[in-house]
Amino acid sequence: MASDSDLLGLNEKLEARPRHPEKAHRPDQPAPHKPAWIRVKAPGSPQWAATRKIVKDHGLVTVCEEAGCPNIGECWEKRHATFMIMGDTCTRACAFCNVKTGLPRPLDPDEPAHIGDAVAKLGLAHVVITSVDRDDLADGGAGHFAEVIAAIRAASSATIEVLTPDFLRKPGALETVVAAKPDVFNHNLETVPSKYLEVRPGARYFHSIRLLQRVKELDLEMFTKSGIMVGLGEEREEVLQLMDDLRTADVDFLTIGQYLQPTKKHHAIARFVPPEEFASYASHALAKGFLLVSASPLTRSSHHAGEDFAKLKAQRAALRRGS
Repeated sequence: MASDSDLLGLNEKLEARPRHPEKAHRPDQPAPHKPAWIRVKAPGSPQWAATRKIVKDHGLVTVCEEAGCPNIGECWEKRHATFMIMGDTCTRACAFCNVKTGLPRPLDPDEPAHIGDAVAKLGLAHVVITSVDRDDLADGGAGHFAEVIAAIRAASSATIEVLTPDFLRKPGALETVVAAKPDVFNHNLETVPSKYLEVRPGARYFHSIRLLQRVKELDLEMFTKSGIMVGLGEEREEVLQLMDDLRTADVDFLTIGQYLQPTKKHHAIARFVPPEEFASYASHALAKGFLLVSASPLTRSSHHAGEDFAKLKAQRAALRRGS
């Protein structure tokens, strides 16, 4: 098991690269001791190393590494990786996120082909593609998403899930991604609206809701998905209202996971939500009409994404047979 000090030490070494210059002068936030239910196995198996080699050999970036995902050992051991396109530098500076902030480099025109090749070599049945925010690009990177989807289709039979930015003030961007026909369109709300100014200041809650609603207007058959973190100081009633907002947008799949503080300069953890509260959230979400809910301390957007996609299809088919 990786200890709290080991993980915090790793993140602080990463921080020394100045990943987050905008956070450098913020006061340190307390880093509370993790409860037993949040601990994970440290990565390092031969299968993990093989996945890492394929990623590095193709010069690719993964959100697994950049965001410090606690499930990297489990996922990479199964040869699952979530690719983060358009570089490793984000134009926004969310208080929860460990992805580097700054001025991104130009897009790599060879990246779509490299992603397609890596997906084929890993033998993925389902692949998740996410990205940094690229507010510097006229289309927010939507065209690049479409090129990556096309390259994967050409190289393999994998089903494709995209986890996109909000494309705020980028007319036509969403339509470009939906027209490329991913199997699942995911856009995370991250937190409840009352926390946006301190947690996700560059985004707009109701714009994100509208984005997800618009996907269904463009393609009613496309699965939609969104996720949030808890433990940021939100109230239970706010989470339940967020569920209603997502169902108004006809979102199919909701993920809820525990916020984990990447470094002492990031947003503080208000509390560790116990497993029984996650189970309660899941029950409420299913009662509100979501096809699928994943809610646990270690749930992340792309964790078990392939298995979850199969469940989504099965649940929709079962509902249609019963109607």
